[in-house]
Amino acid sequence: MKELPTPTLPLSSGLPMQPLARSWLHPGTGTALAGGVVAHGLRVGWARHLDEVRAAQRLRHQVFAGEMGARLSSPLAGHDVDVFDDYCEHLLVRDASTQAVIGTYRVLTPAQARRAGGLYTETEFDLTRLRHLRQRMVELGRSCVHPEHRHGGVVMALWTALGAFMVRNQLDVMIGCASIPAMQAGVFNGDMVASLWRQVRVRHLAPFEFQVRPRLPLPLVHLNDQLDVEPPALIKGYLRLGTQVLGPPAWDPDFNTADLPMMMRIANLHPRYRRHFLGA
Repeated sequence: MKELPTPTLPLSSGLPMQPLARSWLHPGTGTALAGGVVAHGLRVGWARHLDEVRAAQRLRHQVFAGEMGARLSSPLAGHDVDVFDDYCEHLLVRDASTQAVIGTYRVLTPAQARRAGGLYTETEFDLTRLRHLRQRMVELGRSCVHPEHRHGGVVMALWTALGAFMVRNQLDVMIGCASIPAMQAGVFNGDMVASLWRQVRVRHLAPFEFQVRPRLPLPLVHLNDQLDVEPPALIKGYLRLGTQVLGPPAWDPDFNTADLPMMMRIANLHPRYRRHFLGA
């Protein structure tokens, strides 16, 4: 989820990568720090070289394939690589003591989305109703955190850097897919997905003019949606910030997840978090 006038060149172009951000950033202020050490022993910054992108892709493979059992079609063994990666900026959180990448997001800017021919989210949802937002809308994706570092500090570092990025580039809309792990012992748990959809539909559904349609919808109508299932931690965090759900989930057969389309508008950011993320 970087100065926009200097776009990133695709990594496959054979030309040197020119990332939009070149410094390790303090997540609270957005200013460059010597060494980049921040709270909880973390360093946060944007990938500047291909080897740093590869580190993020290895973490993604570990979490998505190794932990979640996703079927990844990657040209590089042990890495999660897809056609959008070359067009994205990659945000990294490192363990300051080991320098290992322990958290990541990738961010597709409006200009790079045009070069890529669209958004990853468009492979799962019809985004026609969001076309008027595209000039100031970024896509967040492939977020994950190493299982040994799943505490609030990593997510906070990622989100604060994202907030600084949005302010710096005068962008005000973030969209993406938030995944609900929907398989238990190899069986689709439709009741759980239906329950979560009921909860977010009642409390967090975006106005009609922003709602989108899944390309591969889930048949949730006749399932038991009266359960009170706890939302995944990342989705719960998004909703606390003021993120809205854009419509019912789509089924992602490669990741075995039900994916909710979500949108965060800077104007809707909860006042409790506005100062921390935006410095305002």
